[in-house]
Amino acid sequence: MLQAVLPLLLGLLLLLQGSTSFQAFGILRRIDVERRVLHVFSNGQERMVPLARGARILNKEGKSLPGALLAPELAAGAEITVTVERGDAGPQIAVIRLGRQPLPGETMPRTSVGLKPLSEMSASDRYKGEDGGLYGGGSNVPPPALREAARKEAARIAPLDAEGRPSPAGAIGLVSISMSNATQEFSMFKQIADRDPRKSERLTIVDCAQGGQAMAQWVDPQGRAWLEADRRLQAAGVSPKQVQVAWVKLANMGPRGELTEHGKKLESDTRAVLQNARRRFPNLRIAYLGSRIYGGYAGTPLNPEPYAYESAFVVRWLIQSQSRGDAELNANPERGDVRSALLLWGPYVWGDGVTPRKSDGLIWERADLTEDGTHPSQTGRRKVADMLLKFFVTDETAAPWFARPVGKGGAGG
Repeated sequence: MLQAVLPLLLGLLLLLQGSTSFQAFGILRRIDVERRVLHVFSNGQERMVPLARGARILNKEGKSLPGALLAPELAAGAEITVTVERGDAGPQIAVIRLGRQPLPGETMPRTSVGLKPLSEMSASDRYKGEDGGLYGGGSNVPPPALREAARKEAARIAPLDAEGRPSPAGAIGLVSISMSNATQEFSMFKQIADRDPRKSERLTIVDCAQGGQAMAQWVDPQGRAWLEADRRLQAAGVSPKQVQVAWVKLANMGPRGELTEHGKKLESDTRAVLQNARRRFPNLRIAYLGSRIYGGYAGTPLNPEPYAYESAFVVRWLIQSQSRGDAELNANPERGDVRSALLLWGPYVWGDGVTPRKSDGLIWERADLTEDGTHPSQTGRRKVADMLLKFFVTDETAAPWFARPVGKGGAGG
């Protein structure tokens, strides 16, 4: 399976790079010398990559490595930088070089990028023409009309049977929709939330986010991402009509250009994803949106700074557009066809590296990211998972359906 999928992944990266070759950093797992296949951990995934005939094997200084593929330096755990080229047989590794080498156009890891979290920007602050606050105007809480609409939607969330009918014995489905970072974070959230006595016994959490499936890959309603989401829901015993809440983390692979360019693409793709979600889950009432964690340590072009930071503005654009009556995102049946769930911010997880966030002291250290600097490590995943749990337990739009009812144990009992 991995061998079949890998050329597609590498081909996509080549396309994103706009050339016939690109470089990537990875951790060597092993080399199958006889089959000339490299097993490497890169971009948050285990990969099996074929070696081109005549592939060059270099030391850290760029000179030929004695012993080539059999060199003792090429042991499991070695850091390597590979050059992948498109050939007649598809993408193959043309060069293996020991060590972490700077990639073309790469900014080396930074402990801070000097940007102010959106939640700390005021109404008078400006970033590329955008003011501060998660909801704009320096405010981090929904405006009154949206807040009231959210309360009403939250009050309607209740256990449903498989056909979507109210049932005390039914379930409330909470799903995630997004890419690798999201599944790593949400799967840990599910682990700790399922053990938390405050969580309602009627709530079923299903991680539908998937590696390599960013917003653009969820645009096709019949695409692989949605089919896998269907499979996971079925395995969890949750029907599409029981899904009432979603966490959607906004990101696309290889963003380029200014906010007006990559942001509009991300906004357009996410619109389609939200519409797909509402069609697939007819009882989906609230979609909590989120942006990326800190990307200043990124060693890949998947989503470095400032793109990770700027994804938050796209979240806000979508929420504000819906609040202004955008028909494509309509969540109010009194205004016509419902095409989206109600949009709200989930927890805002970006912080400027090791600069503590004023509200809660959040920092992102290098150890919070994996070798590629893009995907969260165990500590990074736990940070997001803890923020998600705190949000769902305490937020006025989430606590009514997430928490165990009063008298049933936990915080209320």
